[in-house]
Parts: sequence; structure tokens; C-alpha cells
Amino acid sequence: MPPERSYHHGDLRRAVLTAALDVIAAQGPAALSLRDLARRAGVSHAAPAHHFKDRAGLLTAIATEGHGLLSTALGEAQDLRELGVRYVRFAAAHPAHFQVMFRPELLRPDDPELLAARDRTRSMLRTAVEAHGGDPATGFMAAWSLAHGFATLLLSRNLDGLPDGRDPEETFGALAGLISGPAGPPSAG
Repeated sequence: MPPERSYHHGDLRRAVLTAALDVIAAQGPAALSLRDLARRAGVSHAAPAHHFKDRAGLLTAIATEGHGLLSTALGEAQDLRELGVRYVRFAAAHPAHFQVMFRPELLRPDDPELLAARDRTRSMLRTAVEAHGGDPATGFMAAWSLAHGFATLLLSRNLDGLPDGRDPEETFGALAGLISGPAGPPSAG
């Protein structure tokens, strides 16, 4: 006789999110299955749908959580370069979140919590760009492209063997310095 399943779970939502993050980190978001996650959490196959409705809902919750973690990681960065380093550090520390956060085809694009979390993250970057000077729209795209591109290359292992065995954060800081000049806002000439 198979063991009886307990349908009571202390924090099913967190357990499913954690299991999903493990799967994404190991195999990517395409490998996610709510049925498999339910099995991993030891609950009925329908239980995750109670919290997330479907796969897109689960991935949207992961992206929302990721933007919250990213906003916290960006914190009170003192300058644009530091903000970029913190962005790269976040991606390295939270690769599963990072894989999902910027994949709109996987998410519910109109989810209010996701939109608010994404806006907070973008606002932090825009504020840092505006403090740095120059054209805010172009600066925002350039700064985000540099940090996001570097983080993506790092996570996809396209930056293995960094010069002089440097730490990725140190390498990003040097790269950002080549493009933006000295740390901090430009001096009034």
C-alpha cells in the first residue's frame, strides 16, 4: 500500500518556487512542469495550480520575486559603475531568476505585481543614469545593455577564462570604466 499523501503543506507556494528555481538553474525554464514540481513538493498534482494557476503564473511569480531581489541588490549604489557591478553580482547569485525575468514570452505581461516590481528596478537604473549626466534615454539603454550583456555572457559561460584570472565583478567594473570614464558623476568642467 503506497504511503498516504499529506495535502497539508506549511508553505506550498515557497516550496514550489524553490523547486522551480532548482529546475531552472539545472535545466532551464523549458524543463518546468507543474506536475513534476508537485511531485517534488510531495503534494497533489493540482496543488501548485491553486497558487499559480499555470506555468506562466509560476514563471511570473519567479520574475516578480527576481525583480524584488534585484532592487534590493542594487540598493543605494553610489554610481553607475557600482550599480552595474551589483547587477552582475545579482545575476551570478540568482541565475534561475535572471533566466526568467527578461523572457516576456514566458510571463503574464499584464500582471500588476510584475509590472510594479519591474518598474522599481528600471527606476533605480534610470535614476543612476540621470545622475551620471548625458542623454537619459540613451544612457539607460547603454548602461542596461552593458550590464545585462555581460551578465548573460557570464551565466552562459562565454566569459570563462577572464583576463588575468580576474573576478567577474572586477572585470565588469574595468569594462564599465573604459566606457564611462572615472566612477561617479562627471565633473562640471
